[in-house]
Amino acid sequence: MASAEKAAGAFKTIGELSAELGVAQHILRYWETNFPQHKPLQRAGNRRYYRPPDVDLARRINRLLNEEGYTVRGV
Repeated sequence: MASAEKAAGAFKTIGELSAELGVAQHILRYWETNFPQHKPLQRAGNRRYYRPPDVDLARRINRLLNEEGYTVRGV
């Protein structure tokens, strides 16, 4: 039986990343408008796929905003 975990280098959907970070999906989409370097791949139907570097950046943004108390402008 296959494992429920994805491989380390696999792309993540917006739902998977949202669950991992504990932020709503609309927050991840909002970050795309405020952080130009935060651009996941968009495929058919505008489905977002986050590559490992995108996931790392989202984790860093989340840490700065929600753990260290920076503002969006400060990040």
